Amino acid sequence: MTAVRTTPQGTTPPPRLPVREKSAARERGSGLSPMLTRLAAERATGVLERERGSLYLAEGRVVHAESPLAPGLDVLLLAHGTLAPAVWQDAVDRADEEYGVARLLLDAGRVPRGALELCHLEAVFDAAYFALTPSSTPGRFRYGAGHWLGTLRPVPVEAVERETLRRRELLHRLWPDPLTDGAPLRRAETVAAPVPTARQSAVLASVDGVRTASDIARKLGRQAFHTLVDVRRLAAAGLLTALFPPPRPHRPPPAALPLRPGPATDPAVSPVAPDPDPPPGITLPRVNDPDITLLKRLRDALEAL
Repeated sequence: MTAVRTTPQGTTPPPRLPVREKSAARERGSGLSPMLTRLAAERATGVLERERGSLYLAEGRVVHAESPLAPGLDVLLLAHGTLAPAVWQDAVDRADEEYGVARLLLDAGRVPRGALELCHLEAVFDAAYFALTPSSTPGRFRYGAGHWLGTLRPVPVEAVERETLRRRELLHRLWPDPLTDGAPLRRAETVAAPVPTARQSAVLASVDGVRTASDIARKLGRQAFHTLVDVRRLAAAGLLTALFPPPRPHRPPPAALPLRPGPATDPAVSPVAPDPDPPPGITLPRVNDPDITLLKRLRDALEAL
């Protein structure tokens, strides 16, 4: 049986409320950086400098990205023997505005173009993830600035933002606490924990209470984001935790300085004004007058009866 809704005759049903599909919102990138979106629209060339990284643009497309929290392209190329350190350093020394490092390596046949483009794409997405982190510090764009690496394969801004959002959502699903991303890590004792994989075991072996996830990624020659995935999975399994910053030592307030008695002429000490003289014919009793003391004793005895 199917229920059919009807409206009163002669009336028009209200229009349906618009529903924005999540997929469509992700296709548009959801505006992680309004400045980056504007620069892409105007096909700008230069570098967008943000708090945790930089994005290099050429005609509105991302050609390179850097972040102190992500290993650079050199680490990814040199860590596993794709390129010899001497060859990389020679290309860096000879690079100029016309011949960047990438062009020098490719023209000399030092590395296959496919391998270089793949490592470069991984480095771009890795650094962009940190560069597009929400920040209270405004970004700055320098028109015309280029990178010594040169241009390999430009990436649309929409693709960079979409991949950044996908990575955020993945990390949140694995372990919603982001503290393990930037804090020093330490191993935790747990009962009946799952057996870590080979990749996760390498991460655990590098945990020493001082290194962060970015430090471990640089040590292992891996992408920072892939290391964050391993770290959050290990945190969800109870195998490691983040070290909180140590509390500040409690310092008692300084003791009050003793007052230094000064002479009557000391301007810092206010002199005590003398008692006014009584009117003529009236004698005020003194505090230590024996008659006053006797009266107090009699009053105390009467109250005790």
